[in-house]
Amino acid sequence: ASGLAVLGVLGSSGINAEYGEGSVKAYNSDSEKFVSVVKFECRGIEPVDFSPRTGWVATAADSGASYTEVDLGEKEWCDYDENEDREVGIYDLSHQFKTTKS
Repeated sequence: ASGLAVLGVLGSSGINAEYGEGSVKAYNSDSEKFVSVVKFECRGIEPVDFSPRTGWVATAADSGASYTEVDLGEKEWCDYDENEDREVGIYDLSHQFKTTKS
């Protein structure tokens, strides 16, 4: 889906940042380390910030309940899982950029 990310960039006109098909991956909440979830091709720019905003999908780990149009603009999100009778959420969302060659 387009619009998953908005980058703050260093550069001028002719900015090009794209993510290709198959470059967006699911994140498993069991991981306590940074995991690559999206790969951008950046030419002539250096990404400096990631703003996830809306359009994400979340799945509750225990019940499998699905939540669409998750808004991560505030770097956290919560909802109620009726199947498990408890709150579910994403908290303290953080990111880092790493340069790769592929």
